[in-house]
Amino acid sequence: MSTPTAEAESLLSIEIGTIHTRALLFDLVDGQYRFLGASRVLSTYGAPFYDISEGIFQALKQLQDGTARNFLEDSRLVIPGRADGAGIDSLVLTYTAGPGLRIAVLGLLEDVSLESARRLVTSTQGVLVEAIGLNDHRKHEVQVDALLKAKPDLIVIAGGTEKGATRSVGKIIELVSMVLQLTPRDHLPEIMYAGNQAMQKHVTEALSRFGEVQVAPNVRPTIDNEVLAPAQEMLAKTVTRIRNQHLGGLQAYASITSAAPTPSSHAFGRMVRYLSQINNPQKYVLGVDLGASYTTLAAAQEGKLELSVYPLGLGAGLKYALEKSDLAEITRWLPMHIPDDQVRDYLWQKTLFPASIPASVETLAIEQAAARQILNLAVRTHRARYQNPLQSFEPVIVSGSALAQTSPAQTLLMLLDGLQPVGTTTFVLDPYGLTPALGAAAEVNAMLPVQVVESNAFVNLGTVISPLSNARYGTSIMNVRIEYESGEEAIHEIRQGNLYQLPIQPGQTARIHMEPLRPIEIDPMHNADTRSFKVIGGVCGTVIDARGRPLALPADDSRRRDMLKKWAMALGS
Repeated sequence: MSTPTAEAESLLSIEIGTIHTRALLFDLVDGQYRFLGASRVLSTYGAPFYDISEGIFQALKQLQDGTARNFLEDSRLVIPGRADGAGIDSLVLTYTAGPGLRIAVLGLLEDVSLESARRLVTSTQGVLVEAIGLNDHRKHEVQVDALLKAKPDLIVIAGGTEKGATRSVGKIIELVSMVLQLTPRDHLPEIMYAGNQAMQKHVTEALSRFGEVQVAPNVRPTIDNEVLAPAQEMLAKTVTRIRNQHLGGLQAYASITSAAPTPSSHAFGRMVRYLSQINNPQKYVLGVDLGASYTTLAAAQEGKLELSVYPLGLGAGLKYALEKSDLAEITRWLPMHIPDDQVRDYLWQKTLFPASIPASVETLAIEQAAARQILNLAVRTHRARYQNPLQSFEPVIVSGSALAQTSPAQTLLMLLDGLQPVGTTTFVLDPYGLTPALGAAAEVNAMLPVQVVESNAFVNLGTVISPLSNARYGTSIMNVRIEYESGEEAIHEIRQGNLYQLPIQPGQTARIHMEPLRPIEIDPMHNADTRSFKVIGGVCGTVIDARGRPLALPADDSRRRDMLKKWAMALGS
């Protein structure tokens, strides 16, 4: 694949997170783009600074010290770079910071345009506070009152196929116009229209007196065809317009960035979409970013992206996780006994102090148990939202401090327990959180993300093969023969209900041959007849997960904890 010649050489990425502000440096090394360094400081968009600039300044100072390069002069970023090596050639900025946006959606049919509008707005960090369609049986004045009480930051209007219904869309516009007339001028929401383009002129004429109307291509051009990508691009720009009011200093930095600031989730999805175009077209590429306030899940196949952002995380996002889960769904993953009240108290305390870190083996186990439930909730919700079984992935790209700051074995086990993939999957860890930065950089320099992805900036955790069998626990279901490049071979017996770490060293290439002893499905989603796989060992080797799907944990507390410990020991954790 040919890539365009880059005009700029060095690139700096700034990410404004809910807890930390990070600076990431990329530059040419021997003619190839590489990730050179990172820094991380506490974000300053909240008290006492209420401005992102101070956090960026501190992150740049720390990056200067770590890389021995000068980016600042008189406390200002030098851009573009100078001939003496000072400064940076390109700057991109992504963000997750700021309060969750309150979003209302309006459409026509519940299962058509209104559902597409829901999927659109859940691709960014926000809360759906109201949804109104034609089949909403509330009276007109009740609908107006509901929208006024919802106090949305953003109203998204969809509805009508291309050259389709116009009268019904017109009724929705009348409703929105009434709401805007009754809303104080300094609290008017942003308006985005992504419906029948034949109504575009009418919509802008009716609503533009209240503010600029953002117009995107129709999310449902035909009743059977959903197209979200163009509207997602417009949504990202609209969200940035709103964030300019929430994040002090964002608008000032936008004047020096090489591309407009963008939500981290949008940039993350852009990178996952790219990876799906160069990987196995039969499987989804899955990206998971587990943050403090939000979890982003991006699934893409052959360039078609399904992007969802959930208010779930290991900080403030624990509040929503606790509301959506029974505590037992979290405590079942604990390998030791911890009273329920202690678990609950710790998790609620974590919502108040999201930057705190586990101080004991018990609190680490609580956070990792919560991470498993969050991953499981995100995948289950995504399956329901997109009516997609979402079981077979290649690869899975994961990031987030909870996943990057533990041992590789613990990380891999959390992912297997939370996502529960089937078939053959390669797990890749993004320990420095580069994926959103690369997605943002792609708009400036298309070559940089390609070359950084192919470097050693990402960590191959290992290939996992998850066959399915109805055999009883402990029954031999297959033999695995490992054929090394040296010609040596090794044979391992696989029993139902167990995890196995095969002896394949990091970077070592081998071929795995499977001989079923009972009826099993190696990859039930694709190419079920495959019995041989070429694998490259990750830091956790190659793993056979014969525990079945969905995972069944023993009801007895003692047996369950023993089982969890056994699985952890199988991966060397």
